[in-house]
Amino acid sequence: MTTQQTAAQTVDAIVIGAGYGGIYAVHKMANELNLSVIGFDKAEGPGGTWYWNRYPGALSDTESHLYRYSFDRDMLKEDHWDHTYLTQPEILDYLEGVVDRFDLRKHFRFGTEVTSAVYLEDEQLWEITAGGDLYRARYVINGVGLLSAVNLPKIPGMEKFQGDILHTGAWPEEADMTGKRVGVVGSGSTGTQVVTALGPKAQHLTHFIRTPQYSVPVGKRPVSEQERAEVKQNFDAIWDQAKNSSVAFGFEESTVPALSVSEEERNRVYEEAWQRGGGFRFMFGTFGDIATDEDANETAAAFIRGKIHEIVKDPEKARKLTPHDLYARRPLCDDGFFETFNRDNVDVVALKETPFREITEDGVITEDGTLHELDVLIFATGFDAVDGNYRRMEIRGRNGIEINDHWEGQPSSYLGLSTSNFPNWFMILGPNGPFTNLPPSIETQVEWISDLVGYAEEHGIAAVEPTAEAVSDWTDTCTEIANMTVFTKVDSWIFGANVPGKKPSVLFYLGGLGNYRALLNEIADEGYRGFQLTGDLLKASA
Repeated sequence: MTTQQTAAQTVDAIVIGAGYGGIYAVHKMANELNLSVIGFDKAEGPGGTWYWNRYPGALSDTESHLYRYSFDRDMLKEDHWDHTYLTQPEILDYLEGVVDRFDLRKHFRFGTEVTSAVYLEDEQLWEITAGGDLYRARYVINGVGLLSAVNLPKIPGMEKFQGDILHTGAWPEEADMTGKRVGVVGSGSTGTQVVTALGPKAQHLTHFIRTPQYSVPVGKRPVSEQERAEVKQNFDAIWDQAKNSSVAFGFEESTVPALSVSEEERNRVYEEAWQRGGGFRFMFGTFGDIATDEDANETAAAFIRGKIHEIVKDPEKARKLTPHDLYARRPLCDDGFFETFNRDNVDVVALKETPFREITEDGVITEDGTLHELDVLIFATGFDAVDGNYRRMEIRGRNGIEINDHWEGQPSSYLGLSTSNFPNWFMILGPNGPFTNLPPSIETQVEWISDLVGYAEEHGIAAVEPTAEAVSDWTDTCTEIANMTVFTKVDSWIFGANVPGKKPSVLFYLGGLGNYRALLNEIADEGYRGFQLTGDLLKASA
């Protein structure tokens, strides 16, 4: 049992979270800016979302050579990957290796949850409560995770269930589904991965689907030594292309309109992408207007619907698995999801036709009166994405304003990095940050925050915060771009629609990473346009 500190420990910077963002932020602050830094994470080790998401089948949908850091050339050349896509254990092992490589463990306090962050205006410091102790710092960098605040639905009778209720975002290591009757709720990326992995193991698996999804093959296959060598030889060009592209997944985004070619040519392009694999590649690498034009979108959707009916042999299962809305959510890919339903022990329930009535001791009863007997009920219902983790802490900025009151149901930021009235309080992947492969966006943001902190240190700036006008303008920009796409026309977690009672709002900048990086450079070159910079040196020179 630890004794509570009698006085707050003061450091230069506090980093919250130990995923890709938090790890890199601690490295930049401690090893490059030579600041005193403490990093906190409630997990017992590094990894962020990849620490918690240990569910069967957990897999990145970014190719292995791009789901990593690019900042260290030696590390890139030493890295090894066996397949085109990384599994959760491989990603966790990679991140632990990075922490050790840069001697970052000494800066982290694992198993320590941050519960509050309050700005002290007179002292111009943040006071953090973590693990019951107090800490103070000039800078707070939030790497709390885009997808880590668990979203667990409330269904009548959940407390009666005699089996196990699990959420994929907090998966117990000892959980074994072999020979059990399993129900899986949720049809996003996680749900498809869990069903694919557990179908062959469970005695019986029932997939409860509210919204059928468009999904294409991930294309996971072994990588040869020669392929790895070629990638390493071309790392500079590969990363330059990714960082200056739109979605940063390592392919050239198409500019060809879908309806500008013949149906035969379209289907050839789609088939080639289907065989190659990759959700973002299928949506953005085939034709340039699938995400912006409904008629173009329908050509891709129709192709995927045809594939589902071709793969799934049982017509009734195929019907329940087939989406009919726009192909306009985060593009999914899978490693044999639809094939899994050709197993006799795997079934699907369409929740819009027969919703949950209640959960009983023995399983789930749907509105048609059917009892689905279960030993385990797994919720793959995702997360309260982007702003969820901020709302679960007490965070108070200037004049004691609380973050929930400041955001008033619609999270906002300037550049996805900071928000007005919260000085020296930075977010990695905050609301209205770029919608891309995440590691390149994380690196972009951490490096920019680090440069800004270095600038503040060099010029004696006490407080950095965006103006309310800059936040408003950025929100308008993100909304305007989003409204040019089909994404706003369906309910999706990327707009917060998966959380009951949450007001759907634009949560991403959909203008692409290349444009975002150019804008960040422009803002920095103009003396951090849109930010208020206050401090002794500035006052003296006024």
